[in-house]
Amino acid sequence: MKPDIKIIANLLEIEQPRIAILENGKLTEIFIENNFSGESSRGFLQGDIFKARVESIIPAINAAFVKISSLKSKETFNPRNAYLYLNENPDLQNLKCGNELIVQVIKNARKNKAPRVTTKISIPGRWLVLTPNNNEIGVSKKISDNAERKRLKILAEELKTKLSDCGIIIRTAAESISEEFLRTDFESLLTLWNEIKIKAKNNPAPYLLYHETGILGKVLRDEISGNVDEIIIDEENEFERAKNFVDRFFPEKPNIQFYKEITPIFEYFDIEKELYRALSRKIWLRSGAYLVIDQTEALTVIDVNSGKFTTAPDMRHTTLSTNLEAAEEISRQLRLRSIGGIIVVDFIDMEEYQDKQELLRNFEKFLNRDRLKPKIFSITKLGLVELTRKRDRPDLKSILTRNCPVCGDDGFIEREENIAMSIKRFIRKITTANNSEGFLIQTSPHMANYVKNYLSDWEKELCLDKKGKKIFIVPVPDFSWGKFRLEYQGDTKSLSDKLNNNPT
Repeated sequence: MKPDIKIIANLLEIEQPRIAILENGKLTEIFIENNFSGESSRGFLQGDIFKARVESIIPAINAAFVKISSLKSKETFNPRNAYLYLNENPDLQNLKCGNELIVQVIKNARKNKAPRVTTKISIPGRWLVLTPNNNEIGVSKKISDNAERKRLKILAEELKTKLSDCGIIIRTAAESISEEFLRTDFESLLTLWNEIKIKAKNNPAPYLLYHETGILGKVLRDEISGNVDEIIIDEENEFERAKNFVDRFFPEKPNIQFYKEITPIFEYFDIEKELYRALSRKIWLRSGAYLVIDQTEALTVIDVNSGKFTTAPDMRHTTLSTNLEAAEEISRQLRLRSIGGIIVVDFIDMEEYQDKQELLRNFEKFLNRDRLKPKIFSITKLGLVELTRKRDRPDLKSILTRNCPVCGDDGFIEREENIAMSIKRFIRKITTANNSEGFLIQTSPHMANYVKNYLSDWEKELCLDKKGKKIFIVPVPDFSWGKFRLEYQGDTKSLSDKLNNNPT
């Protein structure tokens, strides 16, 4: 049965746009970008294309470090290094320091690791991928129907006649798509590549030639393999762009809505609660069983515990039922938390061979809902299930948290920018729903100092100055790291008197 898929786009705050995908009402994936000015969390996006300059060559690892640029503001570029493996292309063996070349980010920076780049450029569209300097034509292996593969390959060969230096790959999403849609996608990609070549010719390295599309466009283009039933967006300009994208590239048009309510969109759909549950180490299941998820640098370990679940008729059925429920939830958590790399699952021990096989069959079925198609490597002698999942973006924990300043590597806390965005959304909510002139918000001393750096910009963005409204942020020493609350609202004179008489 086809799931009901909704895309909920929270794009009002430019510092942190967020996209949630709901399947049958449950949060299955979340996409978050941090665009705070002066922060490095935005980094380089996988897919960005640069004109780079070779800085150094390291023969011991057969790699070169090249200088590229990260777009930090509308007009400012911040040069940084990325690494390029030289064995991927015979032409790179003669590379020298100072050489300039076009590269594309294929792996985002992680912790202390620089981003990885390649000279094998690929520009994805909704249905096709253009591969400059490569004359090959390919059709996704996931399209299994031979007649359909033949139709798409013939069309790709016809489109290829317009090119001399590019290849074409037909994406899985192109299955059963009309020739008209495919030609439109091809023309858009060809125009984009010509623009990139002109920029490369006219600008010295390091220079950003192509910036990966915004978060909503990327999700609509790359992350949705099936039909979408509904798209709900809370920012008007992005709503109009999404409508144009849907009109061009979605044969079956989803219902697309502009969200205008005062209640923040993620709060309205209960996504905020689910988001913070996804940071929890322990996940309770409906039956009373629970999962324990531990992420490390090398791998992720998931332990399944029966907990309070004892409703099955005997121990064998209790164990199998618990493991099957856990397998479905684990498949969702991997997508939601964007966990990649090596994953080891310690299911509850089962003695019967047929029970183990039933668990594996169902686990594979649940994992097939994942676009990245994790691969299972059977059950080990110790009863552990090993699998791997591709890392296609940073995991949720690394986006929303950082090492605790007290515990160091032993604990983690929510990132300052994420708490700041929660405060900003709260300010938008209370100032929209209330006619008071002044609002007094209390928070921890560290967060009060952090938020004050952005407060004047927020007041201008929310037009509070034009509405005669003012926000006061005060520190409270006893508040925990991320706690904040609205302490008082009223006229600004009363608030000023309150602050003067009771300084915190």
